Amino acid sequence: MTKYIKTIWLEIHVRIKSKTKMFCSCTNAVALAEEPNMNVCPVCMWFPGMLPALNKEVVRLWMIGWMMMWCEINKLSRFDRKTYFYPDNPTAYQITQLYEPIVWKGSVKVIVEDQVREFAIHHMHLENDAWKLVHAGGKTLCDFNRAGSPLMEIVTDPVFHEKEEVMEFLKELQKLMRAAWVSDADMEKWQMRCDVNISVALEWAKEWWNRTETKNVNSFSAIWRVIDHESKRQIKIVEAGWVVDQETRWWDDDSGTSRTQRSKEDAMDYRYFPEPDLLPLVLDDAFIAEARATLPELPIEKRLRYLNEYKLSADDARILTVTRELSEYFDELVRLTGDAKKSCSYVTTILLAMINESDEINSVEELKFDIKELARVIELVNKDELSSTNSKQVIEELFINWGEADIIVDENNLRQKNDTWALELIVDEVITTNSKQVEEYKAGNVNIFWFLVGQCMKASKWQWNPKIFNELLKKKLW
Repeated sequence: MTKYIKTIWLEIHVRIKSKTKMFCSCTNAVALAEEPNMNVCPVCMWFPGMLPALNKEVVRLWMIGWMMMWCEINKLSRFDRKTYFYPDNPTAYQITQLYEPIVWKGSVKVIVEDQVREFAIHHMHLENDAWKLVHAGGKTLCDFNRAGSPLMEIVTDPVFHEKEEVMEFLKELQKLMRAAWVSDADMEKWQMRCDVNISVALEWAKEWWNRTETKNVNSFSAIWRVIDHESKRQIKIVEAGWVVDQETRWWDDDSGTSRTQRSKEDAMDYRYFPEPDLLPLVLDDAFIAEARATLPELPIEKRLRYLNEYKLSADDARILTVTRELSEYFDELVRLTGDAKKSCSYVTTILLAMINESDEINSVEELKFDIKELARVIELVNKDELSSTNSKQVIEELFINWGEADIIVDENNLRQKNDTWALELIVDEVITTNSKQVEEYKAGNVNIFWFLVGQCMKASKWQWNPKIFNELLKKKLW
């Protein structure tokens, strides 16, 4: 059976989360504006005679991004003009970097099928975004809110061969951007989008065959389908005796198909030349050191720490590192409780479930109660002063109405008592008054035991610790 190998590489555009745009002081399109053409000025609309001025904050955030990917920095870089005309770019050029980008080689560690792997970054450069076209009523309208927003383009080496590798890489990259507060990388808001390059060849082939580039795919599920569809399409063409055209394709997610957009250009087709309106970008050591001082722990390093040090499950470690805010909340909870396993359980199974069901609270940052109160709930459970079942009731009250854990426990008579002498009196009374059931238990009906525990809890008005009743009954009946 003929076997083909897929070679995949990515060009990922990430919108940098600066307050203002790349070359002007207009509000950056981090979130969608309420109305079109609100955040615009003569510079980002490219009026004649307007000159760009590079945003220092964009450069600082970009630097933190490349540090998270261990890239090689160029302290001296330059901007170029990429010449082309599309309806969303009537200036006929884009300010980008080709010959001397800000950084070269880097890598991102990723966990794929429980194995830590490293995928290579070829280079990364800065460029400005185009504006948005809205097609309505037979007309095409221009929205300049996005024009001039800063983009970080990350180009990988051709190191992927399976879609699972691509997906885990992109999810890890998204985590990196969010952890460093470089970008929210929300694909639905076009803060992160991906061009997927695919070449299919026979397994023994010494060279790649022609590639296609599917442009601007903006969801993980769509990227998954693009890789499936395009690789099968290319194999079908090859097996029919034809040659795959090297081209740019457009993905229609509704139909799950792609179609030709244009033939694939080479760099010479864009007629790159040095950007005449911007000086070379020079980074000094102090500026680099200032950015490096703000670096957080890498999400994958946290994930591995949770796996190896805390012995959490792979799924829990993944969930807790989805956002920097969540992992930092968990780390603080562990610091307060000293109990990683129980802290994980309360965060992932109770707290996140409440957040997902809430219309008002969307993240741990928005919780109304102090984290010390959640730590106190865990402490009460560990001391057997509060049952696991009742602890959820306490957390629900904290979630809705704030307050203090101890007050909620006492006001609702949820605190378990652990006075062994008093509990022994209750156990003795239950054994005496339920002699028939005791005889059945001793005769082999083990299910009677839980009836006796229930009778002890009932006699104690549900305020005593069932665990101790369990132990005392076993001691007295055996």
